[in-house]
Amino acid sequence: MTSRSMRLEQPKSLAHQVAARLREAIINGEFKLGELIAEESLASTFGVSRTPVREALNLLQIEGLVNVRPQRGSYVFEPDEEDLLSLGDFRCLIEPRAAQLAYQLDKDNLLDTLAQAVTEMEIARTENDAIRSSKADTVFHEAIIQRCGNHYIQHAYALAGARIAALRVQLVTPTDIISQEGIDHHRSLLNSLRDADWAHFDILMREHIVSASERNAAKIRALKNPNNTP
Repeated sequence: MTSRSMRLEQPKSLAHQVAARLREAIINGEFKLGELIAEESLASTFGVSRTPVREALNLLQIEGLVNVRPQRGSYVFEPDEEDLLSLGDFRCLIEPRAAQLAYQLDKDNLLDTLAQAVTEMEIARTENDAIRSSKADTVFHEAIIQRCGNHYIQHAYALAGARIAALRVQLVTPTDIISQEGIDHHRSLLNSLRDADWAHFDILMREHIVSASERNAAKIRALKNPNNTP
């Protein structure tokens, strides 16, 4: 019987390669929120024509990382307070359920990954490395989504996941001090998962997300109104 699967494996296009590198750069803070992304400069940096750069920017616009403005250029996304709070509401709906599914599907690997992320946060705190801590925070939350086994949840989260990861890094300031309270909160989430205490986990996760959303909203407010900050 002839197989119906005749799809050929294709190498990633130049546009997808450029998009992957640019996505990484935005998430890591190499491009700042609201910054203009010059197509010509990017094309020169990557050693490609402007066509794959434009295609890459369009791909990242779908992910919400880039705003392409006709006749004006392409800019890194710049959320307002309402957008940040809406993003928090979305996470409150998605992450608690994803955690239940991930626990049921891949309990041991999930708990190991989350424990490693918490350990990484603790190391980052001893080194006062807020960027490293932010990246460990992303690993913690994305592990829950990646292991939940529900592709609808994963696809929905993917539309916001890159923005969430970027904001964790982008809104870190040189004066930020990594709080032990934040690490303890992640450890409490981990312990609730170990105990399969879903009611407690749901409360903790919602508190954690709402607190982060409000903190990020305050930082955005300060960035946009620097003269009004205390």
